[in-house]
Amino acid sequence: MAVSELENLDHIVSLAKARGFVFQSSEIYGGLGATYDYGPLGVELKRNIRDFWWKSMTRRHSNIVGVDAAIFMHPDVWKASGHVDGFNDPMIDDKQSNKRYRADMIIEGEIAKLRGKDKQDEANELQQKLDTAGSRNGLCEDLHTIIMDHEIRAPESGAFEWTDVRQFNLMFKTQFGATSSGEDDDGVYLRPETAQGIFVNFKNVMDTARQQIPFGIAQVGKAFRNEVVARQFVFRMREFEQMEMQYFVEPGTDGEAYDEWLEERFEWHKELGIRPAKLRHQDHPEDKLAHYAEAAADIQYEFPIGWQEVEGIHNRTDFDLSQHAKHSGKKLEFYDQQQQKRYTPYVIETSIGLDRAVLMVLCDAYREEEVDGDTRTVLKINPKLAPTKIGIFPLIKKDKLQDLAHKIEEDLRDDYKVLYDESGSIGKRYRRQDEAGTPFCITVDFDGVESEGEDTVTIRYRDDMTQDRVRVSKLRQVIEEKTKSWKPET
Repeated sequence: MAVSELENLDHIVSLAKARGFVFQSSEIYGGLGATYDYGPLGVELKRNIRDFWWKSMTRRHSNIVGVDAAIFMHPDVWKASGHVDGFNDPMIDDKQSNKRYRADMIIEGEIAKLRGKDKQDEANELQQKLDTAGSRNGLCEDLHTIIMDHEIRAPESGAFEWTDVRQFNLMFKTQFGATSSGEDDDGVYLRPETAQGIFVNFKNVMDTARQQIPFGIAQVGKAFRNEVVARQFVFRMREFEQMEMQYFVEPGTDGEAYDEWLEERFEWHKELGIRPAKLRHQDHPEDKLAHYAEAAADIQYEFPIGWQEVEGIHNRTDFDLSQHAKHSGKKLEFYDQQQQKRYTPYVIETSIGLDRAVLMVLCDAYREEEVDGDTRTVLKINPKLAPTKIGIFPLIKKDKLQDLAHKIEEDLRDDYKVLYDESGSIGKRYRRQDEAGTPFCITVDFDGVESEGEDTVTIRYRDDMTQDRVRVSKLRQVIEEKTKSWKPET
């Protein structure tokens, strides 16, 4: 059986719409850039991944608890965190097409072109200038000089008519309250990350949950960034969902905690059902670390668009708690009674984009297989995550078969997401569920209903299309065993 994997993200975009995973937001009005809606299958898959993460954090670790902080926060939160002054991208506009680009990405694109033409010396020279941008006349000025000196043209129009480079703050700002004008003195921001909601609740959680260092706070929630360049389906959006955990440790133990969390988070992606060969982690070079970070690494997946970050692990030191203590005037410290000392904890952060995780699961599961001269599109998703766990089909529309099929549906629906389907040939029904990633399909036929003794059914397995004859009373046991023993194909 010939098998081909995903080579183009367009295949996932097409399947996602056709099967109800992801739709373009406001599509009937022409859509809204870089915003998407999750359909019936997509919302189930997203919820399953979210629950898988939540359980791994809060059920497996007795010292990790959860919060759900508000999206709106006091504006001073973002001043303290550095987002008001520093959460910017360098922006440049093509005067001919009126399209807006990130200036550093324009230069990176030119470097890639030079390497593709085997002009390594020119590419290295340009890369060196990009790496040191900001050290001469300021970041915006240096980027503009590089673009002009190397005559880098706009990617789409091919024009060489650029505006100046200017900083563009990525936070969305809005009015808050009936009398607000939205100006600097009374406007609020949609949060660009969920982490700050954890930091400002550090003392509340420590006191009420009676936690001792080390302990963690987990959160899942929406974040918003007015990206200059938002593309590649749900990989980069302006409204997205994060799953973050901030782990508070004693200074001096942070290096060990960082290494442990990097290893644990990497293993979690394997547990998710992602093929190990498609995963890697990359350390951030020291000269590329964020100003608050002692160490950082990305867990990356090999998408059709190349290796891309899905999750970040960061040693944020005591920067966040110290900043909020300074700006709020409140002490955010921990008093260690055994050692009789007081200190501001260091923070190890694990931050994964839920939407990126959904895309990763879809990409890793996608297969096209040649079966009996026909092409079968199938999503070989981990059964624990599958949007629909079980398809239930009467072979034909006969009362005796339909009655047993509905009985099985009633029996299983409290524990599994099931789908009853009696429309079309059995082969077409199998194919529909293959594309939806449904791992088990149960077919009720006359051989099972009319047999002596207990009713039996045929259960068909998505990955290899094999079938077993199973007693109805044993269905739950078989499904549980197959789910636990499932492993991704290498």
